[in-house]
Amino acid sequence: MTHRALRLRLDTDALQSNWRWLDRVSGSRAGAAVKADGYGLGAVEVTTRLSGVGCRNFFVSTWAEAEALGKLPEGVSLAVLHGVGPDDADAALSGIARPVLNTPQQVARWKEIAPGKACDVMVDTGMNRLGIRTDELEVLDSLAIDTLMSHLASADEDSALNRIQLDRFRGVKAAVAAKRYSLANSAGICLGPDYGFDLVRPGLALYGGLPREEAWGHIRQVATPEAEVIQRRTVRAGESIGYGATWVADADTEAAILNVGYADGYLRCFAGKGAAIVDGQRLPLIGRVSMDLVAIDCSAAPDLAEGDWAALEYSLPEAADASGLSQYELLTGLSDRFERLWS
Repeated sequence: MTHRALRLRLDTDALQSNWRWLDRVSGSRAGAAVKADGYGLGAVEVTTRLSGVGCRNFFVSTWAEAEALGKLPEGVSLAVLHGVGPDDADAALSGIARPVLNTPQQVARWKEIAPGKACDVMVDTGMNRLGIRTDELEVLDSLAIDTLMSHLASADEDSALNRIQLDRFRGVKAAVAAKRYSLANSAGICLGPDYGFDLVRPGLALYGGLPREEAWGHIRQVATPEAEVIQRRTVRAGESIGYGATWVADADTEAAILNVGYADGYLRCFAGKGAAIVDGQRLPLIGRVSMDLVAIDCSAAPDLAEGDWAALEYSLPEAADASGLSQYELLTGLSDRFERLWS
């Protein structure tokens, strides 16, 4: 197998621990959003590990994502959040997943191609993205609804909209019959058990993201990018490094060149803010981030050499603060050049 100079260390125990905590505090049962290839970590691997500790409900965005998951374990269900479009009938009727119907057009389509067959439904309570409007609920008559859901727009903030959406969803629950009701995402879980209903749908927090301060100390980092050292070199006093000569050595400085850059999702905004960790030492980035390369000041790591590995500083909330990127972007933007390695 060809050697890769990038790897993503993935912690099974942390992933499972995060799900258990979310399941416990939700006041209901926790499913898992595994869209975008498990937020970039590998949907098949994530689903296998979470189903092994009791997760029974998974969510993807598209039918292609559902198909890529393959055969699921016994008793595990899958829902496709984007519903059933004009070209999705064959996939939706294949039995690999339930559609989440989002529009009156999708409802009509499902009634025509699969009368009486179970589906999920998204109702819009304030997001104005996907979902049946609350004044359109009559279109849901005669549907066999497994899970009726909505989505919180501002759960990561102390917004009045959270309570407004909760009250609206309670009204929907009273008006529309379904086997289960689901409102909360990762941040919504942290708002308290009132938001739990029958099923919650965490995503970010499963993978090490901190949705709200209530999760601090409970959510563990799952993904750690590591890059191989290509070269160690001395940058002499007065010399610059990288494009634009934005960093100039004020004294002779030992630099390590790492095999990672913005083509891998490690973006230019980390310049001057990012770092690598080697043997417990924080080694700051120096100069700009290139397409495939970064430089770190490795003066504090005298033994670091070609072929060694350096872990990028990538705790999601801290990396988000440093880079200005969202925690979601930090995960889903990591490229396929990283070899995913689960422990």
